[in-house]
Amino acid sequence: MTDDRVRVAAGTGLDHGGWRPDVDARMAVLEPPIRRLLDANTEALTEADRITLVPDVHYPFHPSTGMVTDPAVVGAIASYLRSRGDADLVVAGASGERIEFDRTLAYLGYPELLERFDAEPVDLVRDEPRTNEIVCVDGRSVPFSVPATLGESTVIVVPTLRPTEEGPVAGGMRTLAAADERTVDPDVTAVAATRVVDPVLSVLDATTAYGSDPHAANAIFAGSTPSVDAVGASLLEREIEDDRALELAFEDGPETITLERVGAGADRVDVEDIRERLGGGELPPTGTMHPAVTAAYRLYATVGRDAVPPQIEGEQ
Repeated sequence: MTDDRVRVAAGTGLDHGGWRPDVDARMAVLEPPIRRLLDANTEALTEADRITLVPDVHYPFHPSTGMVTDPAVVGAIASYLRSRGDADLVVAGASGERIEFDRTLAYLGYPELLERFDAEPVDLVRDEPRTNEIVCVDGRSVPFSVPATLGESTVIVVPTLRPTEEGPVAGGMRTLAAADERTVDPDVTAVAATRVVDPVLSVLDATTAYGSDPHAANAIFAGSTPSVDAVGASLLEREIEDDRALELAFEDGPETITLERVGAGADRVDVEDIRERLGGGELPPTGTMHPAVTAAYRLYATVGRDAVPPQIEGEQ
């Protein structure tokens, strides 16, 4: 049975003054709540020789959109891990059809964080030897091709709070499933990936979440991967029975998930307000951006020394 307790902390200070372009400023306010969330798993983390963080880096959307994990959340976790031990640190993700993993990392500003915390980037699709594992899902044997890094590490998956293009919550299970390109049934593979990799923790970045628009939810959730995904689905107004991956993950329970608030400000995390503000979690329409949006982003990128992502590169 999956652990039904999910801890929630507030991103203290993030709700004042809007988005902070400086990643160090965001890390400074994220480190205390991250520390409180990870302290419950200190023993497992301090005894690990190698720890792999798997954020949501499917495409180089700007972190202020909530469509990718904020690198500051990953940096705050890495800072905690460095303060607790000397495990080898890895930041891993999967190249997709549209863009390679290392290019996405560069656009999102990860190289500096990796250097600061002596962490290694690993492309789970293109760089890794693999082992085929078989796990039982829904009464049948399901294969999952496990990248060596995930099979040999203590894993923390770090999704952002957003829906997928297909509608369900993206979540930690689907973030892990992206490591196997050969999947036939994505929902079953998501469950198989989670059971094979068995992450020690899922940390859901809901500091900025994406529903029909970005929303500063200023919350961070942590717990077992299926339970945290279920909380994410609820915040996007999805039911477990409407998400096949979640339904399969919870085939043996639990019936309810308990939120445990930790640290200063956690009582201000209003899940009903987040659910209302996200408005059911619809993605923006695809297509060419308005020229004003392109021009504004280019100006922002120039002033903030940020990278211009590929969806804008070709826009004139």
